[in-house]
Amino acid sequence: MTTFNCLTIFPEMFSGFTGTSLCEKAIVKQLIAVNTVNFRDYTQDKHNRVDDYPFGGGAGMLFMPQPLFDSFDMLAEKYSDRKSRNIYMSPAGKKLTQETAEQLAEYDVLNILCGHYEGVDQRVLDHCIDEEISIGDYVLTGGELPAMVLMDCVMRYVPGVLSNDESVSEESFSGNLLEYPQYTRPSSFRGMDVPEVLLSGHHKNIAAWQREQALLKTLRERPDLLEQAELSDSDRVFLDQLKNQS
Repeated sequence: MTTFNCLTIFPEMFSGFTGTSLCEKAIVKQLIAVNTVNFRDYTQDKHNRVDDYPFGGGAGMLFMPQPLFDSFDMLAEKYSDRKSRNIYMSPAGKKLTQETAEQLAEYDVLNILCGHYEGVDQRVLDHCIDEEISIGDYVLTGGELPAMVLMDCVMRYVPGVLSNDESVSEESFSGNLLEYPQYTRPSSFRGMDVPEVLLSGHHKNIAAWQREQALLKTLRERPDLLEQAELSDSDRVFLDQLKNQS
């Protein structure tokens, strides 16, 4: 079972995430566990504070080291026999990718720190955090939403969470290509028809069409991905033809 521990001062934000959709089903099946650690419970401050003004001045507040060090110490002791990784959700971190999610799914325990205000005392990052992860080049008011995005992305690699595990290998960004277009019934709707090849029942032709459409979509929407994609000689010929047409 994969365990996610979210260190946060707003644990109530996770109730909707854990109580609906695939996450709830995965929890019920005991494929994953999602716990919240309110590190305010670990503060030794007499006023129950977990933040303070930064030395040297500047706007905003920083999370103090003591409550977070004690929280991470608790988790390290509790999961000492399991493969764990400590993550800080931060706009300064490396951008979350499908490859990163797949790598993180190899851990038994992910401890995810959700920041707020102006951030966290650097000593926490230096001594408690293994890596910082960002979900995009923008700033949010807190790390709870990014933590949910990360968990949703990672848990899809946990065996049994998806009803069809093959869908993980076929979806967008798998192999650094965007996913090909897909259609369902009816085959004709308001004058718009499903491509005939998909109705042919000819699996080899369908696979070839899907591959070409994935290449076409990636070239149009995310050409940067093609630099890392695994391309065959026929893929390269097809892409050259597309580029010559444009």
